[in-house]
Amino acid sequence: MFINNLDPVAISIFSFEIRWYSLSYIFGIILGWQYCKKKIINNNDKIAEQFDHLLTYIVLGIIIGGRLGYVLFYNLTYYINNPLEIIFLWNGGMSFHGGLIGVITATYIFSKKNSSDQFIFLDIISMVAPIGLFLGRISNFINSELYGRPSDILWAVKFIKIDDIYRHPSQIYEAIFEGVVLFFLLNFTFKKYYLKGAGIISALFLIFYSLFRFIIEFTREPDFQLGFILLGFSLGQILSIVFLFVGIILFYKKNEEYK
Repeated sequence: MFINNLDPVAISIFSFEIRWYSLSYIFGIILGWQYCKKKIINNNDKIAEQFDHLLTYIVLGIIIGGRLGYVLFYNLTYYINNPLEIIFLWNGGMSFHGGLIGVITATYIFSKKNSSDQFIFLDIISMVAPIGLFLGRISNFINSELYGRPSDILWAVKFIKIDDIYRHPSQIYEAIFEGVVLFFLLNFTFKKYYLKGAGIISALFLIFYSLFRFIIEFTREPDFQLGFILLGFSLGQILSIVFLFVGIILFYKKNEEYK
């Protein structure tokens, strides 16, 4: 068993602090961008140039979508009473599903503006999203947030900042499955499906991510302000079910198009 008393601040210079959570976003975007350029886009100069311009849209989609998703999905009552705190990003509170919607919306706007197929870019983003997910979940673990339910398993963790109870390290489970496993699954299927047609990789990302997230949520403590929403499921599980069906519908639709 492990006792987590890790410092969420990576670098501190006088009163200036850089937190691991911020670094996870920065390095996730940089590593993903570089991987796309060198391993996925390769010598397609047109796509490479457009992807460079798309990057700004992606960053805005992640930040705005992630924040608004958290506000609307997870803590709406609080932010209705404290609207100015919506912009206080440094206090935490981001939703992956909100960020996903933000990225899809930003990519759609960019593609429409440049007369491009949005699914070409969404497939590329899907290939590297697990890098950001892995780093983000590791920073969640360091921050003692999104922790698991009580457990006495051998690898249980006590989060000192939370309580004296040993819990599932659900952040690590998510880092492994939503990050490492999903990354290799998508890279394994990339050559087969990317050449077949744009959109299939995006569908597979939605399917696999949703399945992993839904299962791992059984070990994760639900958000205290929400608890369990319906039939013993957390909000994260309900959102995962929605995105799972979207992924399945998209997969079959794209397969039919490219037959």
